[in-house]
Amino acid sequence: MSIRDVYIVDAVRTPIGKFGGALAAVRPDDLAAHVVRALVDRSPELDPARVDDVYFGDANGAGEDNRDVARMAVLLAGLPVSVPGVTVNRLCGSGLEAVIQAARAITVGDAHIAVAGGVESMSRAPWVMQKPERGFPAGHQQLWSTTLGWRMTNPKLPAEWTVALGEGAELIAERHALSREQQDAFALDSHRKAAEAWAKGLYDGEVVPYEGVDLVRDECIRETSSMEALAKLKPAFRAGGSVTAGNSSPLNDGAAALLLVDEEGLRATGREPLARIRTSAVTGIEPQLFGLGPVEAVRTALAKAGRGLADLSVFELNEAFAAQSLGCLAEWPELDPAVVNPRGGAIAIGHPLGASGARLAGAVAHQLAAAGSGVGLAALCIGVGQGLALVLER
Repeated sequence: MSIRDVYIVDAVRTPIGKFGGALAAVRPDDLAAHVVRALVDRSPELDPARVDDVYFGDANGAGEDNRDVARMAVLLAGLPVSVPGVTVNRLCGSGLEAVIQAARAITVGDAHIAVAGGVESMSRAPWVMQKPERGFPAGHQQLWSTTLGWRMTNPKLPAEWTVALGEGAELIAERHALSREQQDAFALDSHRKAAEAWAKGLYDGEVVPYEGVDLVRDECIRETSSMEALAKLKPAFRAGGSVTAGNSSPLNDGAAALLLVDEEGLRATGREPLARIRTSAVTGIEPQLFGLGPVEAVRTALAKAGRGLADLSVFELNEAFAAQSLGCLAEWPELDPAVVNPRGGAIAIGHPLGASGARLAGAVAHQLAAAGSGVGLAALCIGVGQGLALVLER
């Protein structure tokens, strides 16, 4: 069996909507279908029936994204019914996991052409209730929100593992002695870079607005924010803490998709690839320190590629929290911070859980194509203590 090179031909995403914002009325399966359709339409030489599989990440899957949202996206996008679809869940890493699984299928010859992406509507995530042990219980019943975080937690898990995500960020801030001012400055820089990238048209080639929705730019970017404004926000997770809504990623809605091919698939598209997929890695860490999950995943993925942090020309690191991102950066002293999230990160752009990994991979591919050459990397921390990384080259 020969190992095949895997290329990213194209990558698209929606503008990222804020919680209860412009995309809140759009079902997640419709968001997913939108980016799948847009991606296929951008390669007019490609017969959609040639797509061997569609992989989609989805972190919650408790509402309208149930019953395999990838397959629903295929059908809603109008692709031939012969095109299958599979939904994968690695929480915040789900979209990147979809890319990795699609690439793996192509590498071993199980597919020539695949679509990989992710979707999340945190606005439309439902409340859920456990089924009563007996019919018609007399007492009140508990509802859980599926928007974010732990629910129906197994009591066998140690309490220190199941702390809130924001408390995990506080633990990292303590471990690395990260001040409130450092975190706020990091967040402010994310908004500045994202606003500048949009003003320069750097996202025009990858963002595909949803028809009928008045949203052409990521909805959470605050170019008028300031250190003074951020300083006024109260700690969100711990009394006297340093993690606030301003230095954390928001709750969001959005979708992203990439077109992956081998050499045969490349000829079928008639396109020049944006980048080539090299290696990936996933690692685990104590659940409460989930934010540091990317540290070893990044090192492992780069080692597989025969590369180091100093070789990177672009690094898209998901900004779940400023404390989490700064904690990771502190453990990569050889990394040039200038290559990290040059067009803004999730604190400004947003973090629609299942879509974020696909957004990051697409962003790296587009930036490598714009530069003409280089080594790029996409990485995310993952709740319950994992890290995921993908190395691309051009």
